[in-house]
Amino acid sequence: MREILDLVEARLRTALGEPDARADVTFLGTDRIEVLRFVDGDVVRYATLGMSAQPMADPTSPLADPVKGPRAELVLSVRVGLADTDQVLRPLAILAASPQVEGLIVAPGASLDLGQPLWPGAPFSSVLVAEPGGLVEDLELDAPMEPVRFLPLLPMTQNEAAWKRVRGAQELQERWLSQGTDLRDPRRTSVALD
Repeated sequence: MREILDLVEARLRTALGEPDARADVTFLGTDRIEVLRFVDGDVVRYATLGMSAQPMADPTSPLADPVKGPRAELVLSVRVGLADTDQVLRPLAILAASPQVEGLIVAPGASLDLGQPLWPGAPFSSVLVAEPGGLVEDLELDAPMEPVRFLPLLPMTQNEAAWKRVRGAQELQERWLSQGTDLRDPRRTSVALD
């Protein structure tokens, strides 16, 4: 497990540079989850480290395979200095622990809801899981293990989350794109939905 996390951290450092801060959170009955912070100009990126230590298991399966199954880490990018986004560390760790705690398989197109703001005063309490491969390339592991995917998280307002449940992730992303929405703005309002 530790060697997988060492490889994951090395991949994050290669893609994002040296982290300028890190914090860890342990929940009862789960492995430790770390959150690393990387600052790149006017953008700060928070990446989880620990979610990929174990493969995510199908919640309907009676036994979890200790080797096979999807592995992932989460990456959140926001503009620096506009809000107290460093308070997102614990909420991100909660999301990263959800496969262990709730038996979820976190995949692109999924919504993850915290039921509380991502950071104090944030207009977002949920995120949309986006497609991997853009910012941080997948990390191949020895077979039969699946690669570690680095999944970007896109914060959603309550209205956007409700609209996504009805219309789907693809339509929400198209709406964001057509409206020129700055998804890294930690204070942005909901995109116009009709």
